[in-house]
Amino acid sequence: MDTLTAISARHSIRKFNTKPIPMDVLEKVVDAGRLAPTARNEQPWEFVVVTDREMLRKVGETTDTGKFIIDAGACIAVICKATKYYLEDGCAATENILLAATALGVQSCWVAGDKKAYATSILNLLGVPANYNLVSLLALGYADGEPKTYAKRGLDRVLHWEKF
Repeated sequence: MDTLTAISARHSIRKFNTKPIPMDVLEKVVDAGRLAPTARNEQPWEFVVVTDREMLRKVGETTDTGKFIIDAGACIAVICKATKYYLEDGCAATENILLAATALGVQSCWVAGDKKAYATSILNLLGVPANYNLVSLLALGYADGEPKTYAKRGLDRVLHWEKF
């Protein structure tokens, strides 16, 4: 799947079946995150891939809006060192992972990490050292049923030339 098709095809899935995702697919999507652009080439990211059913349950139950992680095939925690641009870098890695997953036939949903009350609990649960921030939790898997999609605003409603 080419990049523009993956961008158009990607949408959030919150209802997964529990089918496992092959390890080579998970490695490819994390590798896509690793290759994201990064300010000052700091590459502050680390990625924790969770596939254990009990750990998926714990992660999902710890969140406020990501309970569906419990049924996902995997969850990738995008974690960054507390650098000046960790959030921008971590979000770039997050988007790369989401698009790579789509290109490989895996559905996903981005669950917030940074600024959430549960972020420290997730970091502790995953054994992350101090001085790191949870940027995002990415639920990955295969949709249980037909996914619901939503229309995006048209280009003519969001594109401005030279001035707003």
